Amino acid sequence: MGFARTCSVALVGVEGVVVEVQADLEPGVAAFTLVGLPDKSLTESKDRVRAAVVNSGGEWPQKKLTVGLSPASVPKGGSGFDLAVACAVLGAAERIDPRTLTDIVMIGELGLDGRVRPVRGVLPAVLAAADAGYEQVVVPECTAAEAALVPGVSVLGVRSLRQLIAVLTDEPVPEEEPDEPGRPDPMLAGLCVPGTGVGTGLSGGLDDALALDLADVVGQASARTAVEVAATGGHHLFLQGPPGAGKTMLAERLPAILPRLSREESLEVTAVHSVAGMLPPGKPLVDTAPYCAPHHSATMQSLVGGGKGIARPGAVSLAHRGVLFLDEAPEFSSQTLDSLRQPLESGHVVIARSAGVVRLPAKFLMVLAANPCPCGRHTLLGDGCECPASTVRRYQARLSGPLLDRVDLKVEVEPVTRSELAGYGTRGDSTQTVADRVRAARERAAARLTGTGWRTNSEVPGHALRTRWPAEPGALDAAELDLERGFLTARGLDRVLRVAWTVADLAGRDRPAAQDVALALQLRTGVSRGVPMAIGALT
Repeated sequence: MGFARTCSVALVGVEGVVVEVQADLEPGVAAFTLVGLPDKSLTESKDRVRAAVVNSGGEWPQKKLTVGLSPASVPKGGSGFDLAVACAVLGAAERIDPRTLTDIVMIGELGLDGRVRPVRGVLPAVLAAADAGYEQVVVPECTAAEAALVPGVSVLGVRSLRQLIAVLTDEPVPEEEPDEPGRPDPMLAGLCVPGTGVGTGLSGGLDDALALDLADVVGQASARTAVEVAATGGHHLFLQGPPGAGKTMLAERLPAILPRLSREESLEVTAVHSVAGMLPPGKPLVDTAPYCAPHHSATMQSLVGGGKGIARPGAVSLAHRGVLFLDEAPEFSSQTLDSLRQPLESGHVVIARSAGVVRLPAKFLMVLAANPCPCGRHTLLGDGCECPASTVRRYQARLSGPLLDRVDLKVEVEPVTRSELAGYGTRGDSTQTVADRVRAARERAAARLTGTGWRTNSEVPGHALRTRWPAEPGALDAAELDLERGFLTARGLDRVLRVAWTVADLAGRDRPAAQDVALALQLRTGVSRGVPMAIGALT
């Protein structure tokens, strides 16, 4: 009887569980049994592994073979177990010394010719292996750079099963023939599943964002101020105005003024995108804020995550540490929009399925854009709107009160005038100028929040703001009066205070003054409080 074991990783959402792959050979009729709660794609690995071993020059054992995946209670799926299964079988057949396999984690799909193909989710899988104490990982060669992002782990990238067998048996490593230059690499197909990102509107990174300069937006001084405040404090933003006023332009330019992600944030974002199969080719680490803009026909599962079996990340997770833009927000189904309430408050989404409960990160900056009515001309001068009053009310009511109560900034985007479009007015600040101000204000807030675990003003609980970092005496009088009148909820008052701290950080003040709170109220309610809608005017 022969026995060998090695390890691989099963992904549950964006979290990994180390799985021990055991192979047992016994005398009897040749058969291959795979146990341990595998799904269809994993069950098919029996045929892939057998063909890969034979075509790699190995001899398939003609005995009763049982491969077990432990713990058996964890659902397992995907083709990433192929490499571990093949090596465990070869170890049981004594082609490889079983002792060399015990402390190695193997991740990769096998082609019928023995090539090692990449799979999604390599980064979270290696992170799980490192947390479990493993120090050696074998991955496909084209994902070795992604796996190497995890510190303290020795990564071996292989192109074929032949190469791995040679490394494990101290034999000369064979050279694999390189692909012909100019031809598409079929190995990259495993990193991006067709249809995975349809409807998400994911941006291509900072290079694409920098091509969209904030100075290109004509007019809209109030909306530009709101975008700057949103980027500084991580506040959610609602832009309402007629078509063509620049709502989408402002949202598309928001990611470029956000600071670059820290190392920890980059690993979080990269892990989500790796599981979703949306990592850009040749760029294993996402270090800029992502931008995700799903179409208004998106389902609840595509927005918050879900699908058959183990839930997959949705748009809210793909926008983690970045921007989620919902254009034509009233056109989304009300059930889909209200599903955003939990992630807006907690920063994560919990999805319960029969196969298990998945917790996905979803800490994003939400930007809503909407027309005032179905035709979009309700607020235009000249009364060009032909929608009945009941239709306008019904259209605006599609955004529920509880959802809008979680939005810190509500701005009316006015139509662009002829003089502004002709360039007679002053041009707004560029993306780089605004980004510098945002970075300086965030550094000011980070210094104040050192040691608390919070990074931006939007994360600080209202109780902490009122007790540990109070505003100037009398600064909150107007906001408290609105609370008594019923214009603000208790959550709304806390959000006004958070926005006031962000305004104070941008203005360079040690704590919010009365004009900072007034601007915060103006940004939240849309009602003029007699203060200019410009940060520079408050300094």
